[in-house]
Amino acid sequence: MPGDVRRRMRSLKLRDVKFDDTFWAPRIETNRRATLPIEEKQLRDTGRLEALKLNWKPGMPNRPHIFWDSDTYKWVEAVAYDIERAPGSVSVEALEAVADDVVRMQQPDGYLNSHYTVVEPDKRWTNLRDCHELYCAGHFFEAAVAHHEATGNAKLLDVARRFADHIATQFGREEGKRRGYPGHEEIELALAKLARATGDRKHLDLAKYFVDERGAEPHYYDTESQERGDKPRPRHRYDEIQAHLPVREQRTIEGHAVRACYLFAGATDVAAETGDAGLFEAVKKVWENATTRRMYVTGGVGSTRHGERFTADYDLPNLTAYAETCAAIALAFWAKRMLEIEGEARYADVMERALYNGIASGVSLDGERFFYVNPLESAGDHHRQEWFGCACCPPNIARLYASLGHYAYSVGDGEAYVHLYAQGSASFMAGEMKDTRVSLDVKTAYPWKEKIAIKVSPEDAVEFALALRLPGWCRKPAVKLNGKPVSVRKAEKGYLTLSRKWKKGDKVDLTLPMPVERVEAHPGVRADAGRVALRRGPVVYCLEEVDNGSGLNGIRLPRGSKLKATFDPDLLGGVTVITGSAKRRDESKWKADDLYSATPLGKPARLKPAKIKAVPYCTWDNRAPGEMLVWIPEC
Repeated sequence: MPGDVRRRMRSLKLRDVKFDDTFWAPRIETNRRATLPIEEKQLRDTGRLEALKLNWKPGMPNRPHIFWDSDTYKWVEAVAYDIERAPGSVSVEALEAVADDVVRMQQPDGYLNSHYTVVEPDKRWTNLRDCHELYCAGHFFEAAVAHHEATGNAKLLDVARRFADHIATQFGREEGKRRGYPGHEEIELALAKLARATGDRKHLDLAKYFVDERGAEPHYYDTESQERGDKPRPRHRYDEIQAHLPVREQRTIEGHAVRACYLFAGATDVAAETGDAGLFEAVKKVWENATTRRMYVTGGVGSTRHGERFTADYDLPNLTAYAETCAAIALAFWAKRMLEIEGEARYADVMERALYNGIASGVSLDGERFFYVNPLESAGDHHRQEWFGCACCPPNIARLYASLGHYAYSVGDGEAYVHLYAQGSASFMAGEMKDTRVSLDVKTAYPWKEKIAIKVSPEDAVEFALALRLPGWCRKPAVKLNGKPVSVRKAEKGYLTLSRKWKKGDKVDLTLPMPVERVEAHPGVRADAGRVALRRGPVVYCLEEVDNGSGLNGIRLPRGSKLKATFDPDLLGGVTVITGSAKRRDESKWKADDLYSATPLGKPARLKPAKIKAVPYCTWDNRAPGEMLVWIPEC
């Protein structure tokens, strides 16, 4: 039977979380100093910021596109998070200028969209299936909430209220309203976020409507197409936009990967806010399918560029993998929401996997170039770019980095949770009356080293439970409290909970052993048959041509070969590398026109000794261009 559905924990404020490590802290600072200003320039140069002024006329360049507003709103959200995290953002002046333009562009009835205001004013809400009005609205709601939390100024939040109210007059089951829903989901989670910020239940009711109406009969997209005079899309293609079935009847994750993960993140929010156990059970079934049959080892999702979508169970090609950066980010959003309801470390494990691998790969170490697609193999022709015509990924990763503190720690009823381990600190209120401030000071070189020390410093002695995630990848965790071992068998749902009256000077020591591991894929993953991926702790590794020469698929890793992990402070900002002995196919006797060559039975393939060096997948393509390979053939 479905259990109690409620959000049992919430994130700490960004201002209460500090990173001082060698992995995340440099990335967050680079995001502030390099990425956000670069994105502002791109938004300006491509006409996205000018579009908000509503000055465009037919015949002018930079015709506002149907999804341009969403790129700007994600950037606004990112800057707002950066301000909340630490005052002094270099982009604050530009942020407020954009906010003022948004206030001015709102129409008298509350409507807000640059394209449909100046380009097609007579076509509002006429093509939800293919266009992005509700998607842009969702990103605006998120930006408005972030701006209010960071600055205390309600000018964007007021715009959001009026816009949400306008949308509520347009959509619903009441007579005279459209029974439509977005082709590109996102507004569902955004409305839930807006409802929490405003306390207005009707925003949540609208989110619930969009979730529940999706896929219902008669099918809205058929009706909408007929009203436009278009032919309806073939029914078998509605899975591309998750409208093939009502959400509560879906059991597998289908279609466009970003849209799907946004939808189910939003459905998770609706379930938590309304206590809807039936909806949550449906969401859990889709989650299981997504993460146990259709997710890459890097936490990437979406296996083909055709529709940027999920395909079938275990269909996870490497060279042609799509694994859009936005999709991994959306998966992390969804994982966080599942975690907040169930409190199970398996959700944090997926979140961590995506963060350290499939998300962190999405931006270069200098913060100036981006991956839209994150394959697990490259022939040397795949590189990050400065911008994209469809520029969803750069501002998305910027807002994720700026808000990373939301993912590291949470507080619940008498509990404080540590989900991610990074050197730095966190601060929260504890005690029966929540009147005692507690600081956690973390010392660690995670994810490169296995030791983590947490100093607990309450203002006064106070009783609460400290829940520490024991990662699923760690086989033999060890924990000490004030120097005395604590049995990890007491852990529940992957968290070891230490309940006590904490006082200044209390200390928790974790050891999370990180041996180099060879990861095998399920036999159903044909692309990885006979191959292994290297992983150490949460970090997935790859081979690059710059370290191993060309022809990476000619490398064979013997099953008995010993692999060594070594920290290199001078490589890629300081990373642990994996080295070892391998074999390599001897190609010296091959001629260019020898397409095939027979080997006598019983004679082994021509292999010669070789050395390999693997680097974290998230750092590839930051040096000399060349081939890359995650899944290495074994011998």
